[in-house]
Amino acid sequence: MVIGIDLGGTAIKLGCFTVDGTCIKCLTVPTPQPATPKAVLGVMLDANNKLDPDNQAIAIGVGTPGPADAAGRIARIAINLPQWHDVPLADWLESATGKPTVVANDANCAGLGEAWLGAGKHWQHFILLTLGTGVGGAIIIDGKLFVGVQGTAGELGLINLYPEGPKCKSGNQGSLEQYVSVTAIRRRTGKEPSELGTLAQQGDAEALAFWQEYGHDLGIGLTSLIYVLAPQGIVIGGGVSASAEFFLPTAWTEIEQRVMPTSRIDLQIVPAKLGNYAGMVGAAKLAFQLPQPSQSRGNISIN
Repeated sequence: MVIGIDLGGTAIKLGCFTVDGTCIKCLTVPTPQPATPKAVLGVMLDANNKLDPDNQAIAIGVGTPGPADAAGRIARIAINLPQWHDVPLADWLESATGKPTVVANDANCAGLGEAWLGAGKHWQHFILLTLGTGVGGAIIIDGKLFVGVQGTAGELGLINLYPEGPKCKSGNQGSLEQYVSVTAIRRRTGKEPSELGTLAQQGDAEALAFWQEYGHDLGIGLTSLIYVLAPQGIVIGGGVSASAEFFLPTAWTEIEQRVMPTSRIDLQIVPAKLGNYAGMVGAAKLAFQLPQPSQSRGNISIN
């Protein structure tokens, strides 16, 4: 049994998993505010003791909202969390619990979760795009999570879309995230995605027109990713995906117009299946595959 942890800005989700992916027990606790590294560590340890009082788990995996180093030891940056710069979170948790620990980007964990138990489990090559407060991503190639040399590959939401667009926290300008994230939707419409989804269900013309524009932007972004990676499938997750019926047709139109048929043979775009638990599931998968602390993670196998 291992413990998978998904650190979010408002909540921390933890689960105990067996090797076949069965979740024996899960727990959600509020993220401390301010969510400084030491405060988060304290909450994680307390929740871990409640989740596994008999100390049966053999390892811990943690997903954080930002890149980790390639060895899975350090949370390099946690987006929107204060003081999270090169935090040795794996070392801290190992020292406090005595359990081997690995840290990874939360979107990469979500990709691992969907590859293991979710929408991508039948594919060897796919990408995950999470449409949430920001836009995260994960790349699965040959059944392995691709993280790059430094562990920071897969920041799909930060690819350039419109060079003269709004500035991004990454330093980019006009990134995909600036057009298809929840934050971007609020800026563009003054409404929440759920509100726009409800209005579209009711046939509201302005809402329907917005989702078509949204699908146009998403499709252009996906076009670049398809040309580079030629995946079997694209898994769309995050809260905005609840309105996929209103924007995916337009996104598909853009893809069909812009991508050569040879680069999109049998391509599928499907919704994620694990919802808000994908990151926790993927963190558990990482824990099961945990290498020795002195080894590099490299590209992580799903099987």
